[in-house]
Amino acid sequence: MDQANLDSVTFWLQRWQGGSDDALDEVTRLVYRDLRRLAQKYLGDEDPGHTLQATALVHELYLRLAAFQEVDWKARGQFIAVAAQTMRRILIDHARKRHAAKRDSAAPPPSVPSETFADVDVLDVDRALTKLALDYPRHARIVEFRFFGGFDGPEIAQIMRVSLRTVERDWQFSKAWLRHELS
Repeated sequence: MDQANLDSVTFWLQRWQGGSDDALDEVTRLVYRDLRRLAQKYLGDEDPGHTLQATALVHELYLRLAAFQEVDWKARGQFIAVAAQTMRRILIDHARKRHAAKRDSAAPPPSVPSETFADVDVLDVDRALTKLALDYPRHARIVEFRFFGGFDGPEIAQIMRVSLRTVERDWQFSKAWLRHELS
């Protein structure tokens, strides 16, 4: 087996799908830096008292990804996209728990890690994004990648296999739609 295969996320994803228990460990090793970057992006703009750390988020992600062995993995971009969506769900679950625990206190709800929608409750964004996905699923995925994943336009275009212009156009529409929905 040549070194290119051993360094290929796609190779290890296919081995994992084929039943190899150690393949997920290898995939994680190969993309760990990207997963940490995603986790840090998600958590970077959270309140200073946020209890979830980037490493804990990546570890929780790893535990949840273990259930995705049956996915027909095609490439690294698909894996990162699934990881971004899963991190979003972890953060939403965490925010719901924190929000429920703080209902009786005067503490503000968690904020969304975004300059565009600063001081917006992450649970409100999740509800709005779920609503957006009903009519505009591609737009919602682009928002997830930008908003929660910290991906830029070219990265999203590559992951979703659409043109950069499509990503930019959908992002502009989605920002306006979310501003209206969240106002």
